[in-house]
Parts: sequence; C-alpha cells; structure tokens
Amino acid sequence: MIERAALSAHLENILSDATIPELPNHYRGKVRDNYDLPDGRRIIIATDRLSAFDRIITAIPFKGQALTQVARFWFDATHDVCPNHVIEYPDPNVLVCRRLDIMPVEIVVRDYLTGTTGTSIWPMYRAGTRDIYGIRFPDGLGENQRLPETIITPTTKAFDGGHDEPLMPEEITGRGLLTHEQWRTVSDLALRLFERGRAIAEQHGLILVDTKYEFGLDGGGRIVLADEIHTPDSSRYWIRESYERRFAAGQAPESLDKDFVRRWVVERCDPYRDPIPEIPRDIILEAAQIYIGVFETITGQSFVVPQPDIPPLARIRANLARYF
Repeated sequence: MIERAALSAHLENILSDATIPELPNHYRGKVRDNYDLPDGRRIIIATDRLSAFDRIITAIPFKGQALTQVARFWFDATHDVCPNHVIEYPDPNVLVCRRLDIMPVEIVVRDYLTGTTGTSIWPMYRAGTRDIYGIRFPDGLGENQRLPETIITPTTKAFDGGHDEPLMPEEITGRGLLTHEQWRTVSDLALRLFERGRAIAEQHGLILVDTKYEFGLDGGGRIVLADEIHTPDSSRYWIRESYERRFAAGQAPESLDKDFVRRWVVERCDPYRDPIPEIPRDIILEAAQIYIGVFETITGQSFVVPQPDIPPLARIRANLARYF
C-alpha cells in the first residue's frame, strides 16, 4: 500500500478534467470524458472526479487509474460469462472500446440490506417500506444484514446528468424500455456476473456486497457489457474477516469503496438538498488509499504510481496522439 505522505505529493496532479480538443465528439460524464471516433470506437478517459448523490463532490488522486485497472481485471475475468466492449488500454486511465447503444436500464444486484443513496434499499426499509422494487422484504432485518437471497433492483439509466430512479420489473417492459427477452437476458447475465464476482472477491478476503451493471447493444443486436464492472465506484466491498463480528456489534462493516466518502457527507448534511461541505484533505487521501487498496487486493498486483513530474493529462494526450 502506498503511504499517505507519498500520496499527498500528488494532490496537485489530480486529473479533474480530460478535455482534449483534437478528439471528436466530446461528452463529459460525471466521472469519465468520452470521445466518439468516426469508425465506431469510443475513447473513455476515467478522471479522478468522485460522483455521489447525482453530483461531483470532490476528486481523488489516482482514482481514475485505479478504476480503469480494476475494471480491466474484471472484464478479463468475466469475458466468458458475457461479452464486453473492450478493445485496448492505451493508457492507465484510458479504455478504447466499441460504441454501443446503451440500454436505458441499470441492473443493480444486491446481497445485503445496505446503502445511503435514494435508490438504495436500506433507507427505504428503515422508513418502513417493505415492498421495494417489487420484492417483499420481511420484518426484523437489520442494516448491513445479508438478504435471504440475491436480488435485482433495476433503475433508470440517467443520461445527461439526470437522476437514477427505481424501476419495478413490470415497468421495464411495460414502458418499452426493454423487451421481455432483453430483460430476461440481462437479468440472467447480471446474476451470473455477480456470482463470478462474489466468488473471486471471496478468494481475496472481500465480500462483493452489491454492484451495478450497464449493458448495450452492438451493431448486430448482441447484448454486451459496457461501462465498468465491479469497481469501487459501481460496487460495495467489505472486508470478509471482520464482517460477522462488526455486524453482531452493530458496527458498520470495514469497506473498500466510495461509500467511505458518501458516509462522511451524509453525517454532515442532506446531500440531496444541502450544499456539500468541502471534503477534508485527510478524507481525500484515505479515499485514495481505499481505491488503490481495492486494486491491489483484488488483482494481487502493486499499484504503479505514474511519474510525478508529468501531469496526467499530458501523459494521456501523448498516449492518445495516434487517434488525433
């Protein structure tokens, strides 16, 4: 693990914007800057921006690199379960992929009663709701408890900075968001991907708590895994060894994901109504260690810190020059 003092030296080298004027068709997402090439390929640059509660709340050193490399591991580990959009990785922060028609539904798979956001099941359950996402939950469950079975809680796919909204399964087909066959296929794929992820995470001492999948259609109408997979932005990870003890004591699990920052915010404001407080330096550095820790724990590799004298955007531009 990289020491916090070493990380602090990179606080001025955060990649908060990845605008490259020489590349065409720029779209700036919450975390990634995307460029669509005329030949059907897409360049996705993962920045260090951290998105939560449907807005950008801070930036974390090396977050974009960690996300890209964690997703790379998982794309490689699951390609036999579901085809994905990957073509190549010309830079630690960059993925070149096939452009897809993204489905307007995000598939969230959950094993535990937890969460802090408006689409999470724990806030709904705590408020007394028992019918959630078309699933009947029994009384008497506690926060962070394992669910009786793995569930799917779909949401709308928010484009152009919109808000994700919970969906009932019958709404997905009833509103024409997906066909019945597409919904059956992506549900099955999501459960199989989650099963693979859960097993690999367990081998590395982690619990894959929940995760989000996005799928798209290629030119032939085939369903393809898109965006990212099992990263600390799209998933929750808990430390397996301490989970049972901490749950029995009513303590929050030890986590390795961006929920660390979300919880800090929720303890200080209503993030959907109030201004977000400035995230302190020590929280930002601890978050950086968490992202790097997920990469090293899952892959078994040491995180490669880029040269500090080369700004990340300059390095990315050089590695993408052949696409200009």
